[in-house]
Amino acid sequence: MKIAVSAAVAATLCLVAPWRAAAAESAGDTLSFEVSAPGGEPAGWFVSQPGTVFQDSTTVHSGRFAARFERGPSSPSQFSAISRFLPVDFVGDSVEVRGWIRTEDVSEFAGLWLREDGAAPNLQFDNMEDRALKGTTPWTEYRISLPLDKRAKNVLFGALLAGQGRATVDDVSLLVDGRPPAEAPRIVRVPTAVELDHEFDDGSRVEARKLSAQDVLNLALLGKVWGFVKYRHPRVTGAKLNWDYELFRALPPVLMARDRRQATRALSKWLDRVGAPPPCRPCAEAPDSAMLLPRIQWIRDRAMIGGDLSERLTRIDRNRDADRDQFYVSLMPEVMNPDFSNEAPYARLTLPDFGYRLLALYRFWNIVEYWYPDRDVIGEDWDRVLAEFIPRLAAVTTRDAYRREMIALVARVNDGHANVWNSLDARPPWGECRAPIVPRPVEGRYVVGGYTDPARGKASGLEIGDEIVEVDGIPVDSLAAVWTPYYGASNESARRRDLARSLAKGPCGSCQISVVRAGKRLDVAAARDSASLMAKGASTHDLPGDTFRLLARDVAYLKLSSVAVKDIPSYLERALGTKCLVVDIRNYPSEFVPFALGGHLVAHDTPFVRFTHGDLANPGAFVWTPPLSIEPIAPRYEGTVVILVDETSQSQAEYTAMALRAAPGAIVVGSTTAGADGNVSAIPLPGGLRGMISGIGVFYPDKTPTQRVGIVPNVTVSPTVEGIRAGRDEVLEAALKHVLGRDVPVPIP
Repeated sequence: MKIAVSAAVAATLCLVAPWRAAAAESAGDTLSFEVSAPGGEPAGWFVSQPGTVFQDSTTVHSGRFAARFERGPSSPSQFSAISRFLPVDFVGDSVEVRGWIRTEDVSEFAGLWLREDGAAPNLQFDNMEDRALKGTTPWTEYRISLPLDKRAKNVLFGALLAGQGRATVDDVSLLVDGRPPAEAPRIVRVPTAVELDHEFDDGSRVEARKLSAQDVLNLALLGKVWGFVKYRHPRVTGAKLNWDYELFRALPPVLMARDRRQATRALSKWLDRVGAPPPCRPCAEAPDSAMLLPRIQWIRDRAMIGGDLSERLTRIDRNRDADRDQFYVSLMPEVMNPDFSNEAPYARLTLPDFGYRLLALYRFWNIVEYWYPDRDVIGEDWDRVLAEFIPRLAAVTTRDAYRREMIALVARVNDGHANVWNSLDARPPWGECRAPIVPRPVEGRYVVGGYTDPARGKASGLEIGDEIVEVDGIPVDSLAAVWTPYYGASNESARRRDLARSLAKGPCGSCQISVVRAGKRLDVAAARDSASLMAKGASTHDLPGDTFRLLARDVAYLKLSSVAVKDIPSYLERALGTKCLVVDIRNYPSEFVPFALGGHLVAHDTPFVRFTHGDLANPGAFVWTPPLSIEPIAPRYEGTVVILVDETSQSQAEYTAMALRAAPGAIVVGSTTAGADGNVSAIPLPGGLRGMISGIGVFYPDKTPTQRVGIVPNVTVSPTVEGIRAGRDEVLEAALKHVLGRDVPVPIP
């Protein structure tokens, strides 16, 4: 079976960023290696395993440089690959990649690879594995040719080396029917209705008014119907209608309706104008094995929505095409998190009118309803949230109030990734400055856990371990209660972390921070300034100093906040022979290391994670992927692996902890992590807002969930206020005692 090269590349990228293959220049047929990138890699190509691919000036086929793959026994993953992609904006019968390859002592195989993706990946794929190009061979030209699939939207291609050895690649070219893509006939693009419909560019013409309880119910039903049709009707999924503007055409009659019956009639009339869907060929079928199924029982509730409306919606659902593209959503290659980049941000409308504010609510609500993989663990009655925010958005009169309401809406998803990230200045506390401290939640209190800058922090009069009880005369618990609705988080551990960090924030100038120190209350006059903004690493809880060190003869320590993939082999060489390797992930990793580090900790392929992703043919359904494994890399570390985590461990940190935990005998020590894992998906919202959600579900191989749960420690240890004051690292102490024995002195510098 061929190695799914691109899938493995994407797995390496998982939870770092969406697909980042470099875009090929469609105007040129030769894709050179003549330009350097930092680290000696060829510029313009994405490299899956940094440190194994280099720009080579000594062994070339033509020009000054080639790309050299060099892999040894300690190289990460099974193979290294380089990649580029080209959007399919041309027509033809075949697509071909050509290139010259020279090999030296290749143990598995080297080759070119070529793949075509559409709404789903792997429409066509070849990686030359069946040609068994191995051993030592001279410069030879190789070619891969695939039929150009009519469904293809992107062509992805490159070169690879599997196993060990050296391979040099040069003079790569991509051809369509034997000629450069720039010379191929172009796809004649017909403008979509979304581009041609300009009726509501300057406003929805829907004004806010006092809403009755019946108005709210009618508008909530409109929001659900609008979203249901958006992802199912072929005229909408095919961009034959500007669905945002169709909302503004549907709103007036619904707002005029005096009761539910009039509202459902208005909706039926509106759908009549949209038209009945044609029969599907082939029709979509519910997935055989789904983690979640669509929550659409309401469309068959004739008592609630009326027989006419129910019949129209049921017909739309029944006639879903199996191969239908979705205009308003697609799935990112490989990772399969949803891409909403076709949603219009309407950035010109700085304070959107009521119709556009309803559009923002309906858009976000339905994206969560149909494309949020953790919909089942939101912990909210999502229908009730829709109804709640209709009058709240109707009452908005300023831009900041609009942004704040949208922040509050997104917070109700209870996802640490979910926020309106370009509007955080609209949530409390307001102000551009901060005191030079890093407050931290400890034992149910908020304490000074560190300084943003040691000199400024000490000069402030606040000491490490001070319990913060008031800020500018307001008790911190009162502040937290007011701020909490605007602080979305997956669990309380992460929410209190973020609330704590905000206690130091506010207007520039003097502030009073009241603390308890040694049982006595002190009122400290501190200063907030822009120089005290949170520096990188200020809120991590790992040891200061070197990335890797030997704490004692038997104890190796590695923190991931400054880890470098290229240095992992040297870290492991130094750790060999120790009893335990402490991997500190009380931070956000500086580089992506689950495979490069995890491979040194396992003796055989070891599953550690599986995912769920949305189904374009079945909006609201989420399907499982097979488990993903870590592959062994020499040298293998055979001591006990200890992983330190706490509330600062989020997203990539949690994914890394899952990977390292797969090592035999590994233990996790610390407290509950943030519970927000998986690649993120950005959501454009009216007014130029930028929302975000977790885009894929992340589970252990046995389908145990991580969202909102976090990485549950084997040994639960949390710091104490007294420990913070004394400068102790109680989590590391407990970890070492657990491994080395309680009578062994703890070697902490």
